[in-house]
Amino acid sequence: MSESAFDWLSAAELSKLFSRGDASPVDVVDAMLKRASIMQPHLNAFVLIDENGAQAAAKAAESRWHRGEPLSPLDGIPTSIKDTTNVKGWPTRYGSHSTDETAAHDNAAVTDRFLAAGMIILGKSATPEFGWKALTDSPLQGTTRSPWNLARSPGGSSGGASALTAAGINPFNHGNDGGGSIRIPASHTGLVGLKPSYGRIPQFPADSPFADVISQGVLARTVLDTAMALNITAGPDPRDWRSLPADARDYTVGLDAGVRGWKIGLSLDLGHVKADPEVRDLVAAAAKRFEELGAQVEEVGPMFEPLQEHFEPLWIGSFATRFRQIPTQLHDKLDPGLRALMEKGLAITLADYARAFEARSKLARDLALWHRKYDLLLAPVAPTAAPPVDTLYNSQAFPRWTKGAPYTLPCNLTGQPAASMPAGLTKAGLPVGIQIIGPPRADEVVLRAMRAYEGASDWAWPQPKVLETLKAL
Repeated sequence: MSESAFDWLSAAELSKLFSRGDASPVDVVDAMLKRASIMQPHLNAFVLIDENGAQAAAKAAESRWHRGEPLSPLDGIPTSIKDTTNVKGWPTRYGSHSTDETAAHDNAAVTDRFLAAGMIILGKSATPEFGWKALTDSPLQGTTRSPWNLARSPGGSSGGASALTAAGINPFNHGNDGGGSIRIPASHTGLVGLKPSYGRIPQFPADSPFADVISQGVLARTVLDTAMALNITAGPDPRDWRSLPADARDYTVGLDAGVRGWKIGLSLDLGHVKADPEVRDLVAAAAKRFEELGAQVEEVGPMFEPLQEHFEPLWIGSFATRFRQIPTQLHDKLDPGLRALMEKGLAITLADYARAFEARSKLARDLALWHRKYDLLLAPVAPTAAPPVDTLYNSQAFPRWTKGAPYTLPCNLTGQPAASMPAGLTKAGLPVGIQIIGPPRADEVVLRAMRAYEGASDWAWPQPKVLETLKAL
């Protein structure tokens, strides 16, 4: 397929072009829509594209830039919203036949923030049913594929967003993360993926049974774009009582201050996870870059016990809550793997839940105390590179607790910020991510480390392997 001049530019680069009058949001949106139309039959990353609405919004953004009155530096930048998240006037389907085409009455808080900044929402991106797994396929939407290799998954549950971003469609795309759903797809597609501190970006509506572990965010190709996105989305919302207090911080300021003198812990197994040897080797090599940047990196002992015993009641019990809301006649239309979990969750008791929350409190306390000694924790993002698209998630061959999300789930339980950065490629040409975990509520610390690492890396977009795959489309 042919490339346009805008396909691989960052949001920061496009913003500079808009401010100088060297490019127009209209041209950028037209290029993204054209690219999306070519790739959609192959990637299946969008569930809805609003061409007319996007073009009208681009014209309005163009007018604001011409008047010198942009709503923000991201005015006119195209993006998408994950289909677990409301956009007023559009249905929110969650990848499920148990939903319908009823239009949302309200925007999600993150949608409001994007629109208030002048961003242009091209459409909604694919998710597994109710965001239940770290792969992206659903009974309603079908299978979403990676632009690195169409036989591989882009990860999940923000797999539509990762496929779009890695394919050069929009500088960044919205995702959310309740167990690794930003970081895992970022790792599998070579992207930058920050799960901000819990509550940093407000949640509304917050009616998901997983609302107390989910963080909103974006999947991007650069750290600067990630910081710019956080600038426009962070801050409290009275509709979300859990959102963090107002902070006037500009997350782009101080990004280049470096990590010299920091003390960083590295755990390749967290004490219990068995990653593929290639993943371990790539992450260990990536961690050495922090030493080259002047930080002290040391391997640390086991961080905590395996998670399944204590935390499975929270996971399957929450899915059982969703199951009870779905009419019985629609149960047969659910993803079989998800339905099995939901039915298993029906046996979870209040006592099971209480014990899980006690264990969660201890985990959060232990990690917060650990960070008194260490500025960061480094670890893999996932035990494997991107699995094949036909992988049966949470099966004997690919269990959630050992293959799916063992490295990422802890930070959802504790609420602390964590990110994925590209660590390199396997021999098969698939990306692997290194996870950068910061102290509670220290998003600026994680972003600063991400930027330092990015500057020391030779990773750049567009990636040759992706271009090779897309050229054939």
